[in-house]
Amino acid sequence: MPTNRERYRSAFRPGLFDGRTVVVTGGGSGMGRCTAHELASLGARLALVGRKLDKLQAVADEITSIYPERTGQISIHSCDIRDESAVKDTVAAIVATHGGLHGLFNCAGGQYPAALRDITLKGWDAVVRNNLHGTFLFSRECYVQWMEGHGGSIVNMLADIWGGLPGMGHSGAARGGVLTFTETAACEWGHAGVRVNAVAPGWVASAGIDTYDEDYRNVLRGLRSKVPLQRFGTEAELSSAVVYLLSDAAGFVNGTVIRVDGGVPTARHTWTLQPAHRQFPFDGFPQYQPPVTFNDPPST
Repeated sequence: MPTNRERYRSAFRPGLFDGRTVVVTGGGSGMGRCTAHELASLGARLALVGRKLDKLQAVADEITSIYPERTGQISIHSCDIRDESAVKDTVAAIVATHGGLHGLFNCAGGQYPAALRDITLKGWDAVVRNNLHGTFLFSRECYVQWMEGHGGSIVNMLADIWGGLPGMGHSGAARGGVLTFTETAACEWGHAGVRVNAVAPGWVASAGIDTYDEDYRNVLRGLRSKVPLQRFGTEAELSSAVVYLLSDAAGFVNGTVIRVDGGVPTARHTWTLQPAHRQFPFDGFPQYQPPVTFNDPPST
């Protein structure tokens, strides 16, 4: 059926998620929005979770305008993932609405740049509860309320935490906790046919970058040359890794992390990175909105 917007150009086969329901937390923007589009293009029913219903509704409307066949197959749920009772109720509502759930992408999270010495306990607690506690609560409830008896796949969000995360120590600590939680859950829940993995994006040019203050945005503008591939990643490249881990093709992949970072952790101070002679970014998301941060060069 012709539509007025271009469809997602996924690397995966059409119909890969036919008849399956996938929960995407943080589905109202950025990487969550992109992944929701790709999953919808592959036939998935979706449960989009976030704090603001208007943002979730906008994404749902965006998807159904491109995929009319998804009409009635996308539910939206306002939920503070840090609130245990709210998470329990939300997962129960998802199961009741869709008759079950097959996959979970824990994309919701947030942080802000700050040196450790300047982070208050309130700020530390807010980031850790959001990134670590929220991931645990949603995973646990999806497991207890459905996956323990039916199987499924969970993908958690990490970050480029290898060697620490200076400048965002609260998020680094939380994401490090998500890593060990992922490995533990993969072991404890594997017997039920539940795989638990994670993705670790590096410097991905997501629209969320524009929310940082100008000083940190200026730091980000200068990072391209520190990537062996000499570019930033795209939302679609992160989404592809998530979709793979959610799919049957990753049936024996459990307790692992896919780095989507252009090779940054392997860059060595003893090796001068060369300017790129060629680049091959994958951008299957026609509705991608690059951050305006990178429209300007770094200031000196």
